[in-house]
Amino acid sequence: MLNNDRARATRSYLLLVLLLLAFTGAPPKKIRLYLVGDSTIAQKIRQTFPETGWGMPLPTFFDSTVVVDNRAQNGRSTRTFLAENRWQPIVDALQEGDYVFIQFGHNDEAQDKPDRYVAPADYRRNLVKFVQETRGKKAYPVLITPVTRRKFDKEGKIMETHVAYSAATMDVARELKVPLIDLDRMSRELLQKYGADQSKQLFLQLEPGDHPNYPAGRNDNTHFSELGARKMAQLVVSQVIAQKLPLLSERIAKPTAKNAVPSVANGKDAQPTTP
Repeated sequence: MLNNDRARATRSYLLLVLLLLAFTGAPPKKIRLYLVGDSTIAQKIRQTFPETGWGMPLPTFFDSTVVVDNRAQNGRSTRTFLAENRWQPIVDALQEGDYVFIQFGHNDEAQDKPDRYVAPADYRRNLVKFVQETRGKKAYPVLITPVTRRKFDKEGKIMETHVAYSAATMDVARELKVPLIDLDRMSRELLQKYGADQSKQLFLQLEPGDHPNYPAGRNDNTHFSELGARKMAQLVVSQVIAQKLPLLSERIAKPTAKNAVPSVANGKDAQPTTP
């Protein structure tokens, strides 16, 4: 009799679990978001802090079903990223529905550094390879124009620093019908709002003695501070939302703070929290 009661209780419990699953649905499949690019995106080590790549704060803008896998590396161009076999392992690991965000250009355009320089035509071909091989795995490529450097003219107007390589990125996106995030333009607009002086706080600009990692100070107009990296990541996420990127745009982190401010979708300075 006791065994029969236990069996009935077990069946009842299993039925309850099945009913709950039927009403709640299975949890959404996790998406892996790969970042490929250069030092403006890459993870940084403690010894270079407060230098921050914009890929570092990016995970905080998504919920727990998005896994950001930052494969960007300092000093890499499209050519060296491929030659060092950094791309093929990503292709091998890609699953249907994953994303690859692709932002190069800073090192490709460095004509004074022949070990990394890539002519615009070759840069374009490399982007095509990234896109086609991502799509070959039924994953989603997104092209991103190279984020701006901090360079103002004498009148205080921000200057374009990646003309040929941003144009090549946009050409590939247009021809292959790939989502494009024009981070070059958006970051220049952001710096213009800050102005020539205040925009220093977005970059690795340090006076002697400001930080033990840089006792002599630092005057870097390419790499970001923590604030600058977050601002650039926020620009990227605003386009994920605006362009309604499939599967990804509905997985933005929900604010949990009682005084949560409006989201990045309307251009406000949102502070999403990690779930």
